[in-house]
Amino acid sequence: QVQLVESGGGLVQTGGSLRLSCAASGRTFSSYAMGWFRQAPGKEREFVAAISWSGGMTYYADSVKGRFTISRDNAKNTVYLRMNSLKPEDTAVYYCAAMLAGRPGSLYEYDYWGQGTQVTVSS
Repeated sequence: QVQLVESGGGLVQTGGSLRLSCAASGRTFSSYAMGWFRQAPGKEREFVAAISWSGGMTYYADSVKGRFTISRDNAKNTVYLRMNSLKPEDTAVYYCAAMLAGRPGSLYEYDYWGQGTQVTVSS
């Protein structure tokens, strides 16, 4: 069992930056690949970024590539999402998720989810 708690969301102006954190409970955090997803009002949840269990491989949605960076610290049981050059279309609830194996971009293959943190980018 893995419990995930996101933090770091908030209100930021266009062009600003935020860093989201996702703290995981459990001794097996380093066994899980981790992903970030987001869901805007009236839209489906979509993939943002993912990172392998070791941190050696990362994956990004085209819409955030070059602006967002995913990283993890297995000693702290935490995964991060650094978001730069934020745009109003980045406004959404951001969720972190954990999976043992599967396709990084597919939300259906993640086993555990956090409760989400709101990110609002004002124009």
